[in-house]
Formats: sequence, C-alpha cells, structure tokens
Amino acid sequence: MLNIIGAAIALACLITAFTFLRRKRLIDDTPTSRALGVFIGLTELKGTAESETPLTSRLAGIPCVRYSWRIEEHWSRTVMETYRDSKGRTQTRTRHESGWTEVAHGGESAPFYLRDDTGLVRVVPDGARIEDNELLDKTVTQTDPLYFAKGPGKEIANSDHRRRFSETGIPLHTKLYVVGHARERQDVVAAEIARDKNSPIFLISTRTEKQVSSGFGAGYWVFMALGLVAALAGVLVNGMVSGASGWPSYVIATAAYVLALALGWAWLAYNSMVNLRQRVRQAWAQVDIQLKRRHDLIPNLVQVVEGYSTHEREVQTFVAQMRQQIIATPPGVEGPDYAGVAAGLRAVAEHYPDLKASEMFLKLQGSLTETEQRIALARDYCNDIASFYNARLEIVPDRFIARLMQLPPQPLISAANFERAPINVKLAE
Repeated sequence: MLNIIGAAIALACLITAFTFLRRKRLIDDTPTSRALGVFIGLTELKGTAESETPLTSRLAGIPCVRYSWRIEEHWSRTVMETYRDSKGRTQTRTRHESGWTEVAHGGESAPFYLRDDTGLVRVVPDGARIEDNELLDKTVTQTDPLYFAKGPGKEIANSDHRRRFSETGIPLHTKLYVVGHARERQDVVAAEIARDKNSPIFLISTRTEKQVSSGFGAGYWVFMALGLVAALAGVLVNGMVSGASGWPSYVIATAAYVLALALGWAWLAYNSMVNLRQRVRQAWAQVDIQLKRRHDLIPNLVQVVEGYSTHEREVQTFVAQMRQQIIATPPGVEGPDYAGVAAGLRAVAEHYPDLKASEMFLKLQGSLTETEQRIALARDYCNDIASFYNARLEIVPDRFIARLMQLPPQPLISAANFERAPINVKLAE
C-alpha cells in the first residue's frame, strides 16, 4: 500500500515537472514578434506598458496599468487553558498566541498597450498569470499617517497597533514580457492579446524571457527530483513496515521511474515538435495573407487616388482659366462674369466636396509602407520560427525523436522565391 502511495506521489510530481518543461519549451521555441507584425495565434512580445488613462495605485500612489494591495494587522493574546497531568489532575496554564490578520485588500486592472519600436498592441490582462513588481511593503504603527489614512478606521480585537501594507503592480512604462493568444479586436481592425481557453499559456511578466524560461526549467528539475525521492521513500517505508525491503526494490523503483520519465519526455518532445511544425505552417499562411492584402489593397487605393487627382486637375484647370481671364482684361474694360465664376466654383465644390489629392497620395504612400512592413515582419517571423523548428531537429536528444518519427526540416523564405506577383503602382498623368 505504501508503495502505491509513493508511486502516486511520484507520478504527480512527474506530471507537474512535464508541465514546467512544456512551458519552458514553448517559450524557448516562440520567436519574439513585433507589435506591427502580431498575427492571430500564440504570440510573444516584449515592450513597455502604456495606457491612455493609467491607474493610480491605492497605497503607493504610482501610475500603473495594474495593481493589487493588501493590509494586515498584527494581534497577540494570552489564553488560559486547562489540561490533565499524568496523574489525572486538572491543571491550568497560559499560552501566548500571535499572528497577522488581513483587514483589507483590493486592486484594479484594465486593458493596456504594449509598445515597441514598431507600434502598440492592446493587452487584456484578465485571466493571465501576472508577475508584477513590488510597489510597497511597509510595516507601521499608529503614529504613522499611513496607518489610518489607507487602512480601516477600526482596529481588530487584541491588536498590537501594527499594520503591514503591501502592494504589487505594473507601473507605467515598465518593460514587460508577454506570451499569449492574439485575436482580432472587435472595435478596430487590429490585434490584441487576451485569454483564450485553448491557449497553452498566457503570461504577463516584468521578468525577462531568459528569467522566465530559467524559472520553468528550475521547476522541472525540482519536481523531477521530488518524484524520484517520493518513489524511493515509498519503497523505504514499505520495507520498514513489512521487513522485506532490499536493494533490488530500490533498483526496480528507480528503473520504473526513469522509464516513465523517458517515455514522458519522448511524448512531450514529439508533441512539441509537431506543434512547432504546425506553427511554421501557420506562419507561411500569414505571409500569404499579407501578400493577398497587398494585392487587393493597392489597386483599389490607386483607383481612388487617380479619381481624386482627376477631379482636382479639373478644378485647377478651371481656376487657372479664370485667373488668366482676369489678368488679360485691361483696365476700364468689362471683366469676366465673376458671378458666373463663383457659381461655377460652388458647383464644383458641391459636386466634389473633398478634393485633397495630396492627402490621398500620403495615405497611399503610408499604406504601401505599412503593407510592405507587414510582409517583411511576416517573412521574418516565418523564418524565425522555421529556424527554431529546424534547430530542434538537430539538438540532441530531440534529433533522435525527429529521425524516429521522420520529421523533415522546413525551408526558409529566401529573396529569390519570396517575390510573388508584385503590384506596380503607376498613377495616371
């Protein structure tokens, strides 16, 4: 029975260890995207926390995008208790008790933006695992203004008149590392990072990617070791109770644990490489989407600008003719029909109320630049994740699983094969 309990604890530790390892591999295998190049699906971003209407933390008064606070009060008391001694006589004694009791807590969180050198991406933190900074950790007495200014006005029973104020949060402009699911926003045509029940991870951290990965790696090794200790402890205790324990039992337990560890790792490694290969294919699909966007967008924009250019050219020609008539009219000679000119101008303005070809040209230029940037980012992301996948196929011991399962490498996008049906923009004269 004790062997079974030890094996169950070892299995639970092993599952937890693989959960840490899976998250570590996921982070290590996900290339960092740029804000402008965020696509639908699992995304990794690095940038600073920004907000149009930042929050103000309750205790520290720091502008931030999220905060959580807690107030505890210390108490102590002396308790009289009765007991029976070894002779059955009733005795009394005093016992001192003390501790901290939470007297208030709260917090606030709101969607914010992650900014890098390419732009902004909206982040909805609800449901995320958040690793934030410590904003305040202070223990005060009644003489400190903070005691009653931020804490409850009434003390708890047996209070020692000491309170501990603690607050954590994400201050404005703090560097963040975010991994989560990108989806399309409902209000504008843009992406946002938000909770998705099918996403394997949603993390918002003030730590760096390397620190987060190392943390998951440490968790893997710790729980893996604890699992082995639990398995051996079960054998040891069972042997002490039954008296039938010996070194073969330890060897068998260790061999069974190592076998379970090897099979679990092989299963996890294969699934992670298959998932990575699927993400490479999705990256290729995103490149095609951006190319189609360019193919569909640019001709329509060109037609609009050509139309506005034609309208403006007609107006400019009309105004130039009127100007020439005015200049050519000698003094004392009846000039052109100004009322007719004004009426003509009003008619043109009413027919074409927004003749701003220069702005349209600028918008076209901006759209062209943004489209090419999106294509370049999609291409870079595709090459990055394909490189991560190909590296996994060569790293020992992953390469043995890859060869056993016949997982082929994925090609990179080169300049020679990337150009597909370019759009030539040629405006009418």
